[in-house]
Amino acid sequence: MDDIVAKIALCVERGKVNAESRYPPELKGQDGADELTKQALDRNIRPGEILTFGLISGMQRVGEKFKRNEFYLPDVLVAAKAMNAAMEHLRPYFVSGDVRHKGKVVMGTVSGDLHDIGKKIVAMFLEGSGWEVIDCGVDVSPKGFVEAVRENKPVAVGMSALLTTTMVHMEEAVRTIKSEFPEMKVLVGGAPVTAEFARRIGADMTSAHPQEAVEYLENK
Repeated sequence: MDDIVAKIALCVERGKVNAESRYPPELKGQDGADELTKQALDRNIRPGEILTFGLISGMQRVGEKFKRNEFYLPDVLVAAKAMNAAMEHLRPYFVSGDVRHKGKVVMGTVSGDLHDIGKKIVAMFLEGSGWEVIDCGVDVSPKGFVEAVRENKPVAVGMSALLTTTMVHMEEAVRTIKSEFPEMKVLVGGAPVTAEFARRIGADMTSAHPQEAVEYLENK
């Protein structure tokens, strides 16, 4: 692997966005994910290599550390900023077809619930692992999920609920999706969601750790 791609992975892992970023202190004054990704492309390193061995590798490390409680939410958020800075340079290659996503995942917060921090964190891990995320936003009705599936043809749907009062809408959304698309994988999450609840409503997977959602899709 090219040294500059390894540096991109490190910048994503440590949340080094660009040369002006003061975080992390040990990388102060050095180029970040933004500049390094542009330099890699200028050196004709393939976009797919940058994505796989730079962004995805870095985000995998973030996910593993987050899962082991070695990283916390602020660490994840700065990693996301670095990843997004690098991704801006790669986006045109996705559009042109030079780089392909692993597949699409539709995501949304269920009806009556306006919370989206957890959903955005999971979406960030998925995007950092090479998946295209179709974010339907918050307060998404069962019909809204079905329409998004019909339009985008994803490999899975992820839905979130933070309130116990909105979990009933999650059950309705899962049932509606499965009735229209029986083979569709549905991942559910949120503070009140348990494995028992997920099984009862017919969801395929739930976890408190966003990296496990990535691992599930990688191995499905």
